[in-house]
Amino acid sequence: MVVRGNCSLVPAVPGVSENIHINGIIDRYLEHSRIFIFANGGEEKYYIGSADWMPRNLDNRIEVLAPVYDKEIQADLKRIVCYGFQDTAKGRIVDGMGTNQAWNFPFTPPLDEKTISPFRSQEKLYNEYKNTL
Repeated sequence: MVVRGNCSLVPAVPGVSENIHINGIIDRYLEHSRIFIFANGGEEKYYIGSADWMPRNLDNRIEVLAPVYDKEIQADLKRIVCYGFQDTAKGRIVDGMGTNQAWNFPFTPPLDEKTISPFRSQEKLYNEYKNTL
């Protein structure tokens, strides 16, 4: 999971969440993506949503979660999420103990072999998109 800041989900609990890794990013842009990629059994399913999955949003508001079927858009969404996991400049591991360690994930999604530390995901995305609009 790539979140803005902290997360109440406790990762790395054997039998429950051992395959969940969380990177919390606090950077220049307050708003963040609501991209969901579920890959249970290896078949990835992509969704975009309108809000954080918090009780105040899910219980008291009308929120939308929509599937994404277009393969090009799915690839773009996956790239955004991978950049979030690669963020070594503003990313911190949410470890469930409240320590928010500096970035040192046990894996790095292979995305761009030219990427070197420190990597700042928001800056990278801004620079990629600023000339496309």
